[in-house]
Amino acid sequence: MTSANPPIQPVKDLGFLGAGRMATALALGWKHAGLVQLGHCQAADPFAGAREAFHQATGFWATEDNRAMLRASRVVVLAIKPQQLHAVIGDLRGDLGSDKLILSIVAGATLPTLCTALGHQRVIRIMPNTPSQVGASASAFSRGPSASAEDAAVVSALFGSVGKVFEVKESLLDAVTGLSGSGPAFVCLVIEALADGGVRAGLPRDVAQTLAAQTVLGTAKMVLETGKHPAQLKDEVASPGGTTIAGLHALEQAGVRGGLMDAVLAAARRAEELGKS
Repeated sequence: MTSANPPIQPVKDLGFLGAGRMATALALGWKHAGLVQLGHCQAADPFAGAREAFHQATGFWATEDNRAMLRASRVVVLAIKPQQLHAVIGDLRGDLGSDKLILSIVAGATLPTLCTALGHQRVIRIMPNTPSQVGASASAFSRGPSASAEDAAVVSALFGSVGKVFEVKESLLDAVTGLSGSGPAFVCLVIEALADGGVRAGLPRDVAQTLAAQTVLGTAKMVLETGKHPAQLKDEVASPGGTTIAGLHALEQAGVRGGLMDAVLAAARRAEELGKS
């Protein structure tokens, strides 16, 4: 398992099949990183609301014509719902030739499933997350049997430009989905709960929310930049008989640690179920 930090080079003629939140987050992150530019990125989606939101957020073209997007794209990001995969790909299979590199962010859709559905094997399966739009994503990918080292370098450049990216065995991607794919929602729940606690203790809502979010951000930076184990950083805050250890005791009594672990496992299991269906 390796973390990739490749040189950044612009990627031309990139398209999204699906213009939802994840596609918008990626397009926005890649635009800010300078990897995709106006005239070289587009999305296709049957829903006008999704197209408008994508265009308003990114400035990139969005159309309801899937084939027009495919004709204009050399790199195609599959950003559709798992339940839509076979119907959409079945309709477009003839337009997805081996000259195109296919990047799938479809939750649970395995490489064998994707290769069979697409009719060729130049496919890379990726699990990104929404912080890509602010350059702080956590992503992992696996290559299909015919995806080249150059194809992997394209993925590493794209996803490395907006955060951390790892190449892993495909068998680990459901776990990645449960942890970093679904993780932003879990962390938002934690931030919301911390802010609510601050309000309950008397802080104004805007102050409490900013303090909670900045505390999570700062703590994450300490973990990444110091290399210390989270338990060590926790112990450095928790002095004997102090306020922090009292709060930690309350969290242990509430089962927060086990609850978060269960959330990751539940999301990973759901990703596996989606893959089987």
